[in-house]
Amino acid sequence: MNDMKAFPVTRTDEEWRARLTPEQYQVMRRHGTEPPGSCALNHEKRLGVFSCAGCDQPLFVSGRKFESGTGWPSFFEPLQGAIETSLDESYFMRRIEAHCSRCGSHLGHVFHDGPPPTGLRYCINGVALNFAPQ
Repeated sequence: MNDMKAFPVTRTDEEWRARLTPEQYQVMRRHGTEPPGSCALNHEKRLGVFSCAGCDQPLFVSGRKFESGTGWPSFFEPLQGAIETSLDESYFMRRIEAHCSRCGSHLGHVFHDGPPPTGLRYCINGVALNFAPQ
């Protein structure tokens, strides 16, 4: 997470802990990763919108979700302006981190092995998302 940037939605650490479950807090505020295949949203197939569990900003629509076989919800394109990215060099790797543009919460990572039309795979922790069916 870009700790130096001011995001439109900010909260104290205590407020984040009160708002999020311990697992959400670990993923979204401490850059953790949920175990693959552990979130029911990985199998969500209904029409609807996936939003940030930290601030409720809409992030993805279901028509941009695809089955990647990785064990995490995957999307080929976010809603315009919803996701920001930064370089993640943790664990001796170079990855592109995806975080919410509104609250800065860590969501997952972006890879260049997705389907057309973008060729991108936004690999997102399911606990970082809420889903609202259409």
